[in-house]
Amino acid sequence: MKATYLDPTVGQYMLAHTTLPDDVLDALAVETRELTGDSAGMQISPDQGRFLTMIAQIHGAANAVEVGTFTGYSSICLARGLAPGGRLTCFDVNEEWTAIARRYWERAEVTDRVELRIGPAAERLRELPEEPAVDLAFIDADKANYTVYYEILMSRLAPGGLILVDNTLWSGHVADPTRDDDTVRHMREFNDMVSTDGRVTSIMLPIADGLTMIRKH
Repeated sequence: MKATYLDPTVGQYMLAHTTLPDDVLDALAVETRELTGDSAGMQISPDQGRFLTMIAQIHGAANAVEVGTFTGYSSICLARGLAPGGRLTCFDVNEEWTAIARRYWERAEVTDRVELRIGPAAERLRELPEEPAVDLAFIDADKANYTVYYEILMSRLAPGGLILVDNTLWSGHVADPTRDDDTVRHMREFNDMVSTDGRVTSIMLPIADGLTMIRKH
């Protein structure tokens, strides 16, 4: 369970009352643990995956972006929620891990909806055209560049568009005054920036490691 700030009993109860992932996502989670070792913690949790699919469905997302694909769990969840004819553009730097994602996109039958762009996300994101506008984005990559990714996406986000940002609670460390390492500082600075950004309305949700939902005015 990623929500380390929750009582474990409460967390398990919540997961037990959330629609379970299917066999494809379960298999991907197992293979990710086997092939990526300690890095497997970068994969989103099942409750996050369900939330991403539902938000994409509710929002009617047609042009979505993901920054940080890893082995593909979140991209499958986003792609499954897209409106008919919708597209998801994924950005990542790791060809080895995204090769796993490609295999599971095939198994999940979402390959026709997903495009992968390999390279530094800050550079590749700037290649996105202004039209069609992005209506849904998910950021789950290197924390030091969250603000950079956010600003690039904001310039291409449609009015009413959503940005979802992972790890904004960072195991609860952002609220702990005794913690002051680089990642904690990056996340605090990002959270403070979003909460005072007059262009948006935002809410920080206690899902997994903290998931912030941001709506552009």
